[in-house]
Amino acid sequence: MGHRCFISFKKEDIYYKKEIQKWEKENKVDMIDKSLNTPIDSNDEDYIMRKIREDYLSDSTVTIFLIGSRSSENLGWEEQKFIKRELQASLFNGEGNTRNGILGVVLPQMYNDIYKGQHVCSICNKSHNTVDINDRTVIKEFSRNYYLNNHGKCAYWDEDQYCVLVKWEDFAKYPNFYIDQAFNKRSQPIANEVIVRPK
Repeated sequence: MGHRCFISFKKEDIYYKKEIQKWEKENKVDMIDKSLNTPIDSNDEDYIMRKIREDYLSDSTVTIFLIGSRSSENLGWEEQKFIKRELQASLFNGEGNTRNGILGVVLPQMYNDIYKGQHVCSICNKSHNTVDINDRTVIKEFSRNYYLNNHGKCAYWDEDQYCVLVKWEDFAKYPNFYIDQAFNKRSQPIANEVIVRPK
C-alpha cells in the first residue's frame, strides 16, 4: 500500500503534477494521490483551506511540493497564500491532522537558481554543496524547515533538515525512494523542531 501524497503546486507547473499522476496510474510509483484536481467552488478563502485540510490533507502522509519559478516567498502573500497554507497544514501535527513528510521537487527551470555547485568550508576545509533555498526560490514554510537546525555544525546535514529536496530528474527515476525518505522524516528527532508558521 503506497503513501497517500498531496501535491502542492503552482498552476504554471501543472504538467509535472500530471506526470506524477500518470506514474501512479502506470504503477511506476507506489502512492495514492490525495491531491486537489478541481478547484473548490467558493470565494471564501478560509472555507477553501478548511476543505483542503479536511478532505485532502487529513489522511495524507507526504506532501510533494513542486518548486518552480513561481514558488518563491518574494512573490508575496497574496500570490502564495494557497501553497503557504497547504504547507502549513502539512506541517501541523494535532487533532485530526498528523504532520506530513515534505518532499521538495526542484523543477528543471529552477536547477541553476538552487544548485550552485560546491565550496570549500572555511571551518572544516571539506567541500560542501551550495544549495540556495531562500525567499528567492521557495516559500518560507519550506526554507525554514529545510535549514532547520544545524546544531552548531559548519553545515546542514540530512539529520538537520526536515524537508527533503530532490531534482525532478532524480525524482522521476526513483520516486518511491524519495517519497519514503520524506515519510520517514516524520518519526525522526528533527520532526520535533518543525516550524509550522515561520516568520
